[in-house]
Amino acid sequence: MTLQTPHKDKLLAAINNPKCGATDLDILKQCLARYEKWISEVRSLRPAGKERVQELTALLNAYKDEIEVELIMKSQSPFLIPQKGQLKLDNSIIEEFLVHLINPRIMKGLPEFSLEIGPQTAFMSLAFTPSNLSALGGKPPVEVKEKDADFALGRTIHYKFSPDADFTGAKTTQGKLVLAVLAAECKVNLDKTMFQEAAGTAARLKQGCPMSRYYVLVEYLDMEPEDCRLTAIDNVFLLRHARRLPFGKRTDYQEVRAQHRASPIDPEVVWGFCQEIQSFLGAVWYDPAKALERGTFV
Repeated sequence: MTLQTPHKDKLLAAINNPKCGATDLDILKQCLARYEKWISEVRSLRPAGKERVQELTALLNAYKDEIEVELIMKSQSPFLIPQKGQLKLDNSIIEEFLVHLINPRIMKGLPEFSLEIGPQTAFMSLAFTPSNLSALGGKPPVEVKEKDADFALGRTIHYKFSPDADFTGAKTTQGKLVLAVLAAECKVNLDKTMFQEAAGTAARLKQGCPMSRYYVLVEYLDMEPEDCRLTAIDNVFLLRHARRLPFGKRTDYQEVRAQHRASPIDPEVVWGFCQEIQSFLGAVWYDPAKALERGTFV
């Protein structure tokens, strides 16, 4: 299985951005060198289980502190800092970090077949849209709705639809989709609008795969906490136990540095997320054959 590298991809895209000046290019090349060191350190880790998650989180904090604070924020770059949201250099770090959690030295019960792990365009729903009765005799018109997920765990599904039992080419619609049984949205800051959008995405993903799970992982909270049980979101993980800095302090090097030091990403929160994944991986999602034994449908 080839691991996805969403953060490295964003670094390379920024380096090749025509708006990137010479000074910014030097900073980004330093970031890329530091990235390679981070990944080398991750690959050299020997522990398993919770200890591995703790060490992974320590490496993550060290990497984020150097990239986001000491290289980018300290530079006060007029290109890199205002464009953080567009370049996705910060939240893509978490996206890539999550890929390393789906590891047999952390998760038990992973299947032998290959899974799709990391950012994916995930399946939401499928519908048939024939224009009239006569259209039923031809190639089925199929509309597949999908949504980009910052992190997903699932499997590619291939499909064919045809009114012809032999699936002749002229009358067959075929394609593929990624069925995400677990998905997560990664946010640097979470405000009310983002939370509502995530709730809508979770509901639509669960239309296509009702037993799936949907989570939000956020570094800084920019809203009052809400009971996510009233939505299709399964949980929101507050990685730093911290609120977003006031507007006037968000680009101040000393303020950002102090907040990083005071509120590092908590390995206990990361471990809690791992335990949710582990519980889901080990569960029987649906077994109708056991209904009479249980005394319930689900």
